[in-house]
Amino acid sequence: MGQDIPESAREGATAIAVAEESNQPRMGTKDKLEEQCVNTIRFLAVDAVEKAHSGHPGTPMGMADMAFVLWTEFLRHDPLHPGWKNRDRFILSAGHASMLLYSLLHLTGYPEMTTEELEDFRQWGSRTAGHPEYGHAAGIEVTTGPLGQGFAHGVGMALAAKMMAARFNTDTAFSPVDHYIYSICSDGDLMEGISSEAASLAGHLGLGNLIYFYDDNNISIEGETRLAFSEDVKKRFESAGWHTQTIDGHDRNAIRKAIKKAQKVADRPSLIIAKTIIGWGSPKFHGTARAHGEPLGSDEVKATKAALGWPAEPAFYVSDEVRAEFARKTKKQARERKKWEKSFSEWRSRNAELAEEWDRYWSQHVPDGFEATLLAAGKSDKAAATRALSGQVIQKLATVAPFVVGGSADLAPSTSTLIKEAGSIERGKGTEGKHPALDVFRGRNLHFGIREHAMGAIVNGMTLYGSFRCYGATFLIFSDYMRPAVRLAALMNIPSIFVYTHDSVFLGEDGPTHQPVEHLWALRLIPNLTVWRPADGAEVAMAWAWAVKHAEGPGAIVLTRQKIDPIPRDESFDPQDVMRGAYLLNGYREGDITLVATGSEVPLAVKTADLLRKEGTSVRVVSAPSLNLFDRQDLDYQNSVLGNRSRVVAIEAGRSDGWYKYVSHDALVIGIDRFGASAPYERIAEELGFTPEKMAERIRAWK
Repeated sequence: MGQDIPESAREGATAIAVAEESNQPRMGTKDKLEEQCVNTIRFLAVDAVEKAHSGHPGTPMGMADMAFVLWTEFLRHDPLHPGWKNRDRFILSAGHASMLLYSLLHLTGYPEMTTEELEDFRQWGSRTAGHPEYGHAAGIEVTTGPLGQGFAHGVGMALAAKMMAARFNTDTAFSPVDHYIYSICSDGDLMEGISSEAASLAGHLGLGNLIYFYDDNNISIEGETRLAFSEDVKKRFESAGWHTQTIDGHDRNAIRKAIKKAQKVADRPSLIIAKTIIGWGSPKFHGTARAHGEPLGSDEVKATKAALGWPAEPAFYVSDEVRAEFARKTKKQARERKKWEKSFSEWRSRNAELAEEWDRYWSQHVPDGFEATLLAAGKSDKAAATRALSGQVIQKLATVAPFVVGGSADLAPSTSTLIKEAGSIERGKGTEGKHPALDVFRGRNLHFGIREHAMGAIVNGMTLYGSFRCYGATFLIFSDYMRPAVRLAALMNIPSIFVYTHDSVFLGEDGPTHQPVEHLWALRLIPNLTVWRPADGAEVAMAWAWAVKHAEGPGAIVLTRQKIDPIPRDESFDPQDVMRGAYLLNGYREGDITLVATGSEVPLAVKTADLLRKEGTSVRVVSAPSLNLFDRQDLDYQNSVLGNRSRVVAIEAGRSDGWYKYVSHDALVIGIDRFGASAPYERIAEELGFTPEKMAERIRAWK
């Protein structure tokens, strides 16, 4: 395996036969310097975990060889210009091995990743969190912690790259987009179901710009993976349309050859199955579960350093020779940026109109006054489902924002999210088993199949790529299936768009399995996620305008299946009020009692107010399309909208609990604190008390 390791360091080896190791030739000077570089990666990880008394040392120790080769010989990146558009992306899907990534960022010269940051691993305020977090430091392309997420986010990045290539690689002299998405994933990543969903779609679409390393070390936290995992990974990925190779993950020449071979496979994503030994070099824990999720311990750290000929002190040791070698190799890789920028400048001069479009994608610029365009598209004087109004807005949005793309989990006819006459990204008829032409990726409609979890992560990956504003759609009930990816979007504070329709028990006959009750509050409780539940076309239009232009973090737009009556509007209506999250409706601004509602319950609140007003009761009506945005308003505004919080009636077809944040316990909250039922939605509304007459009756009894 090309490793000059003392026999004492080989105890416990389980993935690769020790007998094979002993037959390898002695290393030359170049090999010894490489070995020093690889061991530097290992021991930076070991020392950081030991100092923090927390972390995962074994995986960085086992993956150091492949990471070294990839980062210094193949990965096109420039630490001083980390955001250049045609860089290769690297994703450490096995996020528990975060010290591997931090060590690489430090050694290759990313200015933020100082020795002090490595020493502060897992400490308050450091850039070196327990799992890599997007935004903490340059070079971290995506937050990875929950296993499988990085794998699926990478598929989104690869899809985005293919779509950009289809749009801009039209010049025979130069292709602006020709990079790869690399990832290191683990047994845990491949056990999580999201990886199967994402791998299936990546293979189906033939994403040949995707090259993943599978760190096949046969170890998980509880012990050997045989406890719960025995599938043939190679066959699994081949059946999904991937190109596969199996190599010794400690043989750097084999790693080089595998990457070169994978780069030549243009029609399929590649999985390089790398057989490795977790905790490589540890005399006691080499190849065991003990090396996975806890520090080696001071005695074993000393023993491991002795076994690999490493100085016991100081910790975080990097020799001058190693620093120089990493600098030399990184400088060589960084030249790719300068070469690309020179060629790109020439391409720009030859393709002025296309270059202008390129800039529009990356800036995501929308024309001034585009909100008015969306408002006109969403206008309706008749009863309409907000999903249908959203569909109208999407069509107009597509004409002014070409960078907006999206799709659904096999539900486009139901979610009304198909962009008309924009083409679909699909293999097409007659291409089974063949690589789709690049033109296939010119489309704007994505078909995720019934893969909600992967859809959420792929939307995030496309958003992180930087040139698209992407949405993914499904029924609100299935937000449960994709919640981890939605949470990561919020954690990363990126503007992914999630569209959820069939938003309440009023979807009707499908019954309680499809009728969301707790889901609105489950989403609203995710920090940084802005949930919209619009009540008419104007609110739908402003929700989309916010998501595309004003978004701070991800947004969820929640829409009805059933038709609802339009809200009374007059010339005094200011659409910007919608952006404040809650506002008083025109004609219903004065009163002793305030009815506050969202979505389909706003027209219900208006009709209820009209009944009560006929009886002499003074009633105000508030539409609250986004409680998350309302939370960001100052207290004076909130009080002006809600008035006396003990004289508020909150109306929403979902769990009532969350409303007590906004009203006192003397107020009346009318919700649905049970599961739904299978029946026409009109009967459900009658039985559960969501009619104007029954609402008015409840309010009379309360007031």
